[in-house]
Amino acid sequence: MQKLESTFKNMALSLVIICMVAAGALAGVYLLTLHNIEAQKKAKQQAAILAVLPEGCEIAEPEIVDGLTVYNATINGEFVGAAVETSEDGFNGPQRIMVGFRPDGTIINYEILEQTETPGLGTHIVEWFKDETKPSQNIVGRQADGQFLVTKDGGEIDAITAATISSRAFLKAINKAYAAFVDDEMEIEVATGASQLQHQTTND
Repeated sequence: MQKLESTFKNMALSLVIICMVAAGALAGVYLLTLHNIEAQKKAKQQAAILAVLPEGCEIAEPEIVDGLTVYNATINGEFVGAAVETSEDGFNGPQRIMVGFRPDGTIINYEILEQTETPGLGTHIVEWFKDETKPSQNIVGRQADGQFLVTKDGGEIDAITAATISSRAFLKAINKAYAAFVDDEMEIEVATGASQLQHQTTND
């Protein structure tokens, strides 16, 4: 077998072949893991929805309201709240949050779906705003009004120590979720009222 000459052309060809094989291998690994990654994300999302809504509720098909995904929940046909998936850019990247509201707008709970904040600082958003022992920073059980602010901005909620930007982003995401929740409930009330009016007219 004739040995290839060590020329620039042959070396370039060998390098191209090696790169193609490596790229093919990486693509194969990506395709093999993609399904598992998506399945894990879906499972985390479903778990978050259940974690922020009343136990034993039935969850309706998602709706898009103000660009956010809303999951309405009922028990025996009665509306008991909604989970809203919201997001906002934090200090190092997006924060994706699932937050649950009771019909009166009280926050049931929240779960962090994704965040890339600074370890030991911004990452405290996972638990900081639902610490029942610290009312000045806890939002769970509070009546949302769409105007949550940290104390530095004139609000009533303590920011995470040395992570004000992350805290602001988190509260902004919660405010956006509440706005979508309210708009969705207004649409439901309008639709329900129209149905009742139509039913009364038919009976008359």
